[in-house]
Amino acid sequence: MDIVFISGPYRGDIKANIEHARQAAIRLWSRGEVVICPHLNTAYFDGIAPDEHFLRGDLEILSRCNSIYMLKGWTQSEGAQDELKLAWDLNLNVRYELLEEV
Repeated sequence: MDIVFISGPYRGDIKANIEHARQAAIRLWSRGEVVICPHLNTAYFDGIAPDEHFLRGDLEILSRCNSIYMLKGWTQSEGAQDELKLAWDLNLNVRYELLEEV
């Protein structure tokens, strides 16, 4: 079973970024895909642990997925860039929101 990891900015307009990721997750789930959305996994957990802890956790979760789905704006996020690098290293299927319907 293909598991898709959603990657995109969290910081900045956190509320808008979480909602953007949530909408992408809904879209993918409704098409029959299995989705991991880290934005929802730790929504508004800011300050309970160092950011690095969340980022390491996201990379670990990503390593167990088959695909990564890069949201619009991913180039503005260091975390998303790191996730994409790991996806390439693991030879995961890389998809970009800009290339699919939104």
